[in-house]
Amino acid sequence: MRVFRIMLEAAQGDLRVSSRYRLAWDWTVVVPVVACALLAAVWGRPLGWTLLLLVAAGLVAAVLLGVHHAEIVAHRVGEPFGTLVLALAVTVIELGLIGSIMLAGGTGASTLARDTLFATVMIVCNGVVGSCLAVGAIRHHVLEFRAQGAGHELAALAPLVTLTLILPNFTTTTPGPWYSIPQLVFAGISSLVLYGVFVFAQTVRHRDYFLPVLAQDEEQHAAPPSGRAALASMALLLLCLVAVVGLAKQLAPVIEEAVRAIAAPPTTVGLIIALVVLAPESVAALRAAARNRMQTSLNLALGSALASIGLTIPSVVVLSVLLGLPLELGLGPTQIVLVALTMLLSAITLASGRATILHGAVHLVVFGAFLVLAFFP
Repeated sequence: MRVFRIMLEAAQGDLRVSSRYRLAWDWTVVVPVVACALLAAVWGRPLGWTLLLLVAAGLVAAVLLGVHHAEIVAHRVGEPFGTLVLALAVTVIELGLIGSIMLAGGTGASTLARDTLFATVMIVCNGVVGSCLAVGAIRHHVLEFRAQGAGHELAALAPLVTLTLILPNFTTTTPGPWYSIPQLVFAGISSLVLYGVFVFAQTVRHRDYFLPVLAQDEEQHAAPPSGRAALASMALLLLCLVAVVGLAKQLAPVIEEAVRAIAAPPTTVGLIIALVVLAPESVAALRAAARNRMQTSLNLALGSALASIGLTIPSVVVLSVLLGLPLELGLGPTQIVLVALTMLLSAITLASGRATILHGAVHLVVFGAFLVLAFFP
């Protein structure tokens, strides 16, 4: 109880410091604890309608509160470390959902990682980036960002997507969209290395490439939280992650049954996971774009896609190799065309460091095509 009281006092102190985080402590602090208690109560039990609704509500609340506390930590450490903290938090949540469903088995478990990562790339590069460009351009006409930073992000994302989601279709050691074990190990190691080098460039060697272009002197920024408050939020973030992973495991069979009930393609499960996990960070990116901070929006969006592939692929490779779980990574022809179009369009959009509403509209049209083809392939 003393530890909980310290966390509560720290969180309350932080909420007094900054109007940005002036939220009631009874849900920002208590909800993660309640979510973990709910997980302990339902673990291993069949879910009736009442428990199902409680678990679903607890999962959503844990995701939202996890990103909220990650945002407090991010505000403490500053840019570009802040967007990195948010991306890592979202990726851990996403990985927890994927790993839980893979371990539970069932239809579509072998393709879940592929479907989720493909959906993440399409949602981020077209849905989130397109929405941010549209919202920002409506208010500010021409948006400026650092082409060097955006180029670094796209330069790392393109080979990650190709090596993990496209190349498996064209190897000959194993038939179909499968990697052999040596190829899987290489894909996992190369993904981790590429993401590690990108983080080094973002935070150390070329940190200035990822800072906002315009000095926002006229904008009243919230004062950063204290170190004690940031540590309390870090502890609460860990509680949220535990709750998300456990509650997702309980919901995994229900999600699959719901997809089958509406006769949706099995790939819809990955789309649902990506939409749920990326929703809070997408809102943060949109807020940044509305304030004419497009570089921050790109750091949030593309950083999430990079972290998703760079950290999820090595993790699912370890699960696949050690536990013998099947892992199908190769995309179908329609998905490959959409990925190729997305990478080409992103390169054109990010090359000049300036974008208008037309760029946003084009990305949103491609995102619409992805959604239509996801439900009507």
